[in-house]
Amino acid sequence: MTTQALPTALAAIVDDFQALTEPERLQLLLEFSQGLPELPERLKDHPELLEQVVECQSPLFLTIETEKGRGPAGAVRLFFKAPAEAPTTRGFAGVLHEGLDGLSAEEILSVPDDMPELLGLTRAITPLRMRGMTAMLGRIKRKVAASTAVRS
Repeated sequence: MTTQALPTALAAIVDDFQALTEPERLQLLLEFSQGLPELPERLKDHPELLEQVVECQSPLFLTIETEKGRGPAGAVRLFFKAPAEAPTTRGFAGVLHEGLDGLSAEEILSVPDDMPELLGLTRAITPLRMRGMTAMLGRIKRKVAASTAVRS
C-alpha cells in the first residue's frame, strides 16, 4: 500500500517515518508522544466519557467528538489519555491525533486498517504493541462509524 490512500496529513507523517532508519523512527515516535495534547478540561474530570483500548499494553483511553458546521460531514475531533511513562502508546496516539484530528468521518473511515505497518516499526516494536496500535485505529474508526450512523 502506498501513502496515496491516506489523508494528506497522515500521508506526510508516514512519509516522514519511511524516510528514516529504524532507530530514527523510534526517536520520531517519541517526539509524537511529547506532542500529544492534554485532554480538555471538560473531559479530564469525566473518565466515563472515554473508552479504554484494552488491546494496548499501557492504559490508553480515547473519545471522539464531531463538530457541527462543516456541512453534513462535521470535523471529527480526537482526544486521548495515555500516561507519560508509555511513550510508544502515546507516540502512536500522537501520530493519529496529528494525522486524523479535524478530518471528516468519511476521510477517517477510508484509512486502511493496516496503516500502522506503514510506519516501518514492525521490527523495532513488539507484535503486541503493533496490535495495540492497530486496535487504536480500529477503535477510532468504530466510534466514528457509530457516530455517523447516529447522526444519519
